[in-house]
Amino acid sequence: MHSRKNFIFIASAVLFLFSTAFAQNQTDTYKQQAIEWVGANKAMLDKAALAIWDFAETALKEYKSSEYLRDMLERNGFAVERGVADMPTAFVATYGSGEPVIGILAEFDALPGLSQKAYTAHKEALVAADPGHGCGHNLFGVGSCGGAMAIKSVMEKNGLSGTIKLFGCPAEETLVGKVYMAKAGIFDGLDICFDWHPSSKNEVGLGSSKAMNNFEVTFHGRTAHGSGDPWNGRSALDAVELMNIGVNFLREHMEPTARIHYVIPDAGMAPNIVPDYARVWYFVREKDRKSAEELYERVLKIAAGAATMTETTHEVYLITGVYNKLVNRVVAELLYKNLQLAGVPEFSEQEQEFARQLQKSFSKEEKGLNTKIEEFTEPNEPTRGGSTDVAEVSWLAPTASLRTVCWPSETPGHSWGVVTCSGSAIGLKGMAVAAKTFAAAGIEVLMDQAIVEKAQAEFKKKTKDFTYKSAVPNEQKPRLPIRKK
Repeated sequence: MHSRKNFIFIASAVLFLFSTAFAQNQTDTYKQQAIEWVGANKAMLDKAALAIWDFAETALKEYKSSEYLRDMLERNGFAVERGVADMPTAFVATYGSGEPVIGILAEFDALPGLSQKAYTAHKEALVAADPGHGCGHNLFGVGSCGGAMAIKSVMEKNGLSGTIKLFGCPAEETLVGKVYMAKAGIFDGLDICFDWHPSSKNEVGLGSSKAMNNFEVTFHGRTAHGSGDPWNGRSALDAVELMNIGVNFLREHMEPTARIHYVIPDAGMAPNIVPDYARVWYFVREKDRKSAEELYERVLKIAAGAATMTETTHEVYLITGVYNKLVNRVVAELLYKNLQLAGVPEFSEQEQEFARQLQKSFSKEEKGLNTKIEEFTEPNEPTRGGSTDVAEVSWLAPTASLRTVCWPSETPGHSWGVVTCSGSAIGLKGMAVAAKTFAAAGIEVLMDQAIVEKAQAEFKKKTKDFTYKSAVPNEQKPRLPIRKK
């Protein structure tokens, strides 16, 4: 009797090991198919990235870029919903049905005034003052689409169930797109979400980002002759300058994690006219949402004081506000594992020499392009750098971010040096690695439900007692730029 029980136990154990090994082999096969799809379709993806690099459309004006991506996704079997969240260039592309629901974020906006020739190691605009892809979003959007289409190809070929959602997110540079999409419920129902960004490193980070409020303060005064009767005027520009002085005195009394920056888009038309209208545009950042709101309120008090001192009136328009990013370790580990599978971009010696020349142009150490994967570790310093509207998604679904090398180390962000690489083979190689990583990671999620369960458990623990509330008023819609015909 005992021998029969032992036999059944051993047979069950062998069957379990066999089925586990078979499932792993099947997953590995499907992941390889997804990676191979990216390689086989690299020419299509490169063409798309270079087209969007040429379009170089700024926030909420990405009409050609958005349309190019939507058409490409539709041709490859995705159903596309256009103009979501009251933004003409925002979209959601969906394939499949049922669970798990995998989200992939895509961006495609450029930055103003960064026009630059591709693969040129010195500053040389294509068209002076025109926009350029100084953050590599031409690569970002296409790389994400490539990953989504590769997953779809394997799902279709092998009859895999699940849902892929590619989110076309405009206006990341002004932190608008995902904020209004989140407020509209566009990201609801996701089990897991992938994000990436071009970089000078190959890495999956566990660091957060800064929460931020992006807002304008407009002052209204009374015009008068600057010399003949200035006493009859009330200068809106004086109010802007007094506000800025007050904020600059505030800097001494901010936490080290805080950042404040501003520009003056409207400051008057001529020196001999007392300006009755002036506008200042501010970014206020802090380590988390609560701290950002507290600092924002202090800045608003300074604005009110400036209006009182100049006998002007003022109004505040909160363009957008974002959270700090909530990183999900389970999703980060998944991306890191599949980045190792995808491998680093392989650069030629000619590309390395170009990178060194570019670093020389910026007076940086001439180290060339990074060819390693950074160690997967917890950050050992406070949150640095900027803000991102990816943070909104991270408080709605388990999210993590990947970075791949698309330009040389220490190339300044939002500079012509990034633009020149984003339109070159260097950037395209980094983009391909991102697409392969997403493709392999997505397949692994489809094949192993435990990944979603673990990611969701971590997410629920970190968001216990938290209810997402957008910084932007419920009734407010995105302010769209006037479209030129």
